Amino acid sequence: MQKAVFFDRDGIVNVDTQYIYKIEDFVYVDGFLDLFKSCKNKGYLLFIVTNQSGIGKGYYSLQDFLKLSSFMQDDLKSRLGFSFDKIYYCAHDVDFKCECRKPNIGMIKQALNDFDIDLKQSYIIGDKESDVEAGINSGINTTILFSTKNVASKADFVVDSLYQVNSIIK
Repeated sequence: MQKAVFFDRDGIVNVDTQYIYKIEDFVYVDGFLDLFKSCKNKGYLLFIVTNQSGIGKGYYSLQDFLKLSSFMQDDLKSRLGFSFDKIYYCAHDVDFKCECRKPNIGMIKQALNDFDIDLKQSYIIGDKESDVEAGINSGINTTILFSTKNVASKADFVVDSLYQVNSIIK
């Protein structure tokens, strides 16, 4: 079994300025590239689990999301020599009752079907409590909330810089 790190996209991988789908609006969060490289060097599988309600609301299309995902994967390969092992997404609007939208665990269950993952050796990093709850609900060992605000959270760790996460992930 392999250990994994599950990353939320908007707010962890890229700066979240609401409904990011255009390449020209995509900017990495400070510290993400160092963290991503560190996780790869430590032998983790790397996944995105992202709610993309903008698709369900009609703000952008699935094709727009896939185009941006392809750009991001190619950019990571160009910069670092590797990219995410897989990107999982929920395209449903908030009001749609589905298994995939975090805090539900559908995306993580899909990753378990696709890969031989040991959740007890895995981490989830998000910027919303729903990310933390998805980790807890699925049995991921360690949950990390990235927030620059002083917030109460069920997360194992709350950090205000992605650079801090390097010392948490062993």
